[in-house]
Amino acid sequence: MIALLFPGQGSQYAGMGKSLADEFPMARRTFEEADDVLKMNLSSLCFEGELFQLTRTEYTQPAVLTASVAAYRVYMDEIGLKPDFAAGHSLGEFSALTCSGAISFADTLQIVRHRGQLMQEAVTNGLGVMTAIGQADRKRARELCKQISTKEKPVVIGCYNAPEQLVLSGHEEAVNEVASELLKIEGVTVNPLNVSSAFHSPMMEPAAGRFKEILAPYRFGSGDYPVISNVTALPHESQHLMDLLTRQMTEPVRWQESVEYLRLHKVKIAIELGPKQVLQSLMKKNAPSILTVSLGETDDLPKAKGAFNRENAEPSIIGKCLAIAAATKNRNWDNEAYAKGVIEPYRKVKQIAMQLDQSKQEPTREQLAGALSMLRSVFETKKVPHSEQQNRLKPLLRMPVVNELMRTEQGDFTWPNF
Repeated sequence: MIALLFPGQGSQYAGMGKSLADEFPMARRTFEEADDVLKMNLSSLCFEGELFQLTRTEYTQPAVLTASVAAYRVYMDEIGLKPDFAAGHSLGEFSALTCSGAISFADTLQIVRHRGQLMQEAVTNGLGVMTAIGQADRKRARELCKQISTKEKPVVIGCYNAPEQLVLSGHEEAVNEVASELLKIEGVTVNPLNVSSAFHSPMMEPAAGRFKEILAPYRFGSGDYPVISNVTALPHESQHLMDLLTRQMTEPVRWQESVEYLRLHKVKIAIELGPKQVLQSLMKKNAPSILTVSLGETDDLPKAKGAFNRENAEPSIIGKCLAIAAATKNRNWDNEAYAKGVIEPYRKVKQIAMQLDQSKQEPTREQLAGALSMLRSVFETKKVPHSEQQNRLKPLLRMPVVNELMRTEQGDFTWPNF
């Protein structure tokens, strides 16, 4: 069992995602797509901007989302193993939903930009803060929050990250008061977080009401695999998505319980996709039995690949074909041709992949050939240059069965000159 993890706000750093964009055209196009959708140079902000700019919530959220989606697309192109679950911490939940296919990347960019703006505006006086507390007793922390919190200066536990790690969120004075009391207990540590507001606290209530209205026009699907909700620590159901994503702004992130759900469902490998290794570190505290590696920059790829060997999982050729097809840029705006050459064959192969996943069966030779045929149709319809086709096919051509199919089989999928 495999899970993909997506980090949230606070994981950003100047230069994030740059090495992936430099090395992999797919990652570079992901940042370019974000630039186009948002009508701003988000890629330059990520690659060359100052940290103080990236820390502004309105920029941080689309930036971390984009870096995570770029890492996911590289993962699918280079490794291609379909996950059994996905989970994201706070903002990362939106990344997880996007990569699962529950909502498009373009739509999610717009959503998180609005989310960031609303959260930034909710605490205009700069008095909303978050502070991580280590080695603290939860019961004592909750008691102190209840005693000290007021309507004007609230403080709550905003994140349950690990057995001995909590995050306080709320008004600066109230958070500092609770932290000071907890520091009186031997062994407790306090670490202010590099965020610009009090997320997952009552201070976000004005933003939450407006955010629900922003979500209303968007369409959410079920996705290709379950995504764990921060609010319930259970898989999302599409009919409740809008409500849970709204509640997430004011309710705590139940990360420890989310990881426990993955552990109980026999997850053995987790890949953190996006900047830094925050969730990898938390996994060591929550479920050390789950092998977890991070993929946020090019240097991380060998370790990510090394997490998978024949004992852990077999690469999914059909999954790789679907991932390559979805991430390939379109240069053909003939809607009729696109529907016939891209949408129809893609949906057919995706249905086969879902059936194989449910039945736990291996694909037949005919099904593998059909996936390759779909990919060729997508390339031809999208008018992908020959050199780009060669580059995208590299992960597939490393697989002996694919080479054999291309050499020996006859049929519509046969690829000349490869």
